[in-house]
Amino acid sequence: MQNEWNDADAKAAIETYKDCSEDVALRVYTSRLIGKNPALVLHGGGNTSVKSMATNKVGEQVNTLYVKGSGWDLDTLLPAGLPGVTLDHLLKLRKLDGLSDEDMVNEQRTHLLDASSPNPSVETLLHAFLPHKFIDHSHADSALVLANQPNAEALCKEIYGDSIGVVPYIMPGFDLAKASAEVYEKKPDVKGLLLVNHGLFTFGDTAKESYDRHIEAVTRAEEYIASKPLKAFTPLKDAPTMSPDEILRAIAPKLRGLFAERSGRSWLVHHREDEVLREFASSEECAIWSQIGTVTPDHVIRTKQKPLLLNLQSLGDPVALRCDIEDALEHYMDAYHVYFEGNKQAKEVEKKELDRLPRVILVAGLGLLTVGTTAKETKISADIYQHAADVIRKSFSIGDFKPLGDGDLFDMEYWSLEQAKLGKSKPATLQGKVAYVTGAASGIGYATARLFAAQGANLFLSDLDGEKLEAVAETIRKESKVSVACGAVNVTDEQAVRESFSEVTRIFGGLDILISNAGNAMQGSIADIDSQLLRQSFELNFFAHQTMASESVRLFRRQKTGGVLLFNASKAAFNPGKNFGPYALPKAAVMALMKQYALDYGSEGIRSNAINADRIRTGIFSEEVIAQRAAARNLSADEYFRNNLLEKEVYDTDVAQGFLSLALAEKTTGSVLTVDGGNIAASPR
Repeated sequence: MQNEWNDADAKAAIETYKDCSEDVALRVYTSRLIGKNPALVLHGGGNTSVKSMATNKVGEQVNTLYVKGSGWDLDTLLPAGLPGVTLDHLLKLRKLDGLSDEDMVNEQRTHLLDASSPNPSVETLLHAFLPHKFIDHSHADSALVLANQPNAEALCKEIYGDSIGVVPYIMPGFDLAKASAEVYEKKPDVKGLLLVNHGLFTFGDTAKESYDRHIEAVTRAEEYIASKPLKAFTPLKDAPTMSPDEILRAIAPKLRGLFAERSGRSWLVHHREDEVLREFASSEECAIWSQIGTVTPDHVIRTKQKPLLLNLQSLGDPVALRCDIEDALEHYMDAYHVYFEGNKQAKEVEKKELDRLPRVILVAGLGLLTVGTTAKETKISADIYQHAADVIRKSFSIGDFKPLGDGDLFDMEYWSLEQAKLGKSKPATLQGKVAYVTGAASGIGYATARLFAAQGANLFLSDLDGEKLEAVAETIRKESKVSVACGAVNVTDEQAVRESFSEVTRIFGGLDILISNAGNAMQGSIADIDSQLLRQSFELNFFAHQTMASESVRLFRRQKTGGVLLFNASKAAFNPGKNFGPYALPKAAVMALMKQYALDYGSEGIRSNAINADRIRTGIFSEEVIAQRAAARNLSADEYFRNNLLEKEVYDTDVAQGFLSLALAEKTTGSVLTVDGGNIAASPR
């Protein structure tokens, strides 16, 4: 493994974090070096510390442990993510015979230098009880290969000699901290500790020494593993022959629907495109290797204790396919319940069962799928399992894979301090939902996309202007926590639309909401209008809506969880303007289209509604057209936009709010919502 220490960068870090001590600045620097390498830590894994001095409010020097705080990732660590705890008090705790998790957290929090700091790591006492100034802890892939060997101690002796001590598995907390300190004190010349089934600790008098030792230990493990031939996969004889894309399109919407049925929540499906994972999922070894356990216990809260396996022989039959996936899912959930009840009774504890749904799915012919209520969740699970699969394979290549059993995993999965890492904040209104917005690069489409993202919906955005669309997508990504994908799509091109829906399925697993917004206002006297221009207007302002809705309904019906169709109609559908027939006619047809979808698919939970908006400042009307329309009414442009019953201008954000209201109106369909400030001539009758 490459050692990334750089003297110039270390000095720059000291300058960057000059408001804190040099010790803390260098602690941040090497923590980030570790955190940016996924072969060392992933998504909140690992922790680091430094022992230093701090000055309190009365000018006293306080012996302090700065340790990574809960909720912080090493790759983005800042000084604020290293809460300072009074070290002298922590050291006194070692004299105790025992300390509960709750008391441990309390002792740490009540001895923080700053009460507003995050909770210190659950392994704070381990860092405190070891005497070294700098300590680094990772879940390095290569270290986990060694840590999950049944002969881990002998293997460490072979690779490291006496330079690395070995600590048997103990759940993180007070007992592990004492045991680790005792192992060190028996061999005080060691440079680090390998914690069985857990990970690697190294330490030193300087940030560089501890980091160098960590990289050295990982490198020696990597070299040992690389010296052994990698075990080959044995291909399944009955793996599906369909392409991965075809398999994904067939099963992802069904998974979303089945998960929603069993939880009352919306889910996203993520496919990790990786050939090695596809080979693993399509191998005979997968059925055994994947079901043994996790490579480090804290993975269980992200991946459950094992993945769901699917080898589907009914991909060509949608009805049978759904039944086969449902049967496999039910079997998994039943097995999880047995695991929960068995451990609860054996340990005589009172726990509330978590949901039984898998987070990781290995699909023969396809590879790795992960399922979560947010895009971030699915990607975290995928990252973790991608590394886990590699660790498992290398473990069997050098010997065996003996992770923790179900009892220990249960303790970790239902440990309150571990569950706290997931957070318990109230989910966003549209969390787990997927919305497709057309005409999203500007105006009403852009405003609607931003509002839906703010409410938690993941987005697929389309427009003709791909460059502008990507800029819009990036803006929404920065201001929200959802996943935003986009594509330059001509909505009048049926093939392009179909391909965009395949992309939606590939990225998210399916769709929940369509906002069919794209359109353009074409003008002309209806008797004199060129027929080709009229047909073009119908292609964009009517048939494109039909194509979008048709493709959406196909996805909705495969998911079987209902769906939402939202059309941007226009006041022109009810109150056409002079010489606006080429625009008003297809918009009137859109109103009929909306009602037809409500009639045909209401029994399947698919709701269809429209917005009737008027006089919105968007690119659909040029400045010249606005000036003409205002002049015809003896109004200025600003007066024209306020010429309604409420005498208030209506903005694109108002229309967006209307779309959101309809999306959330679970018992409304076949309806049109007017957003125009009041125009009796255009009100529905």
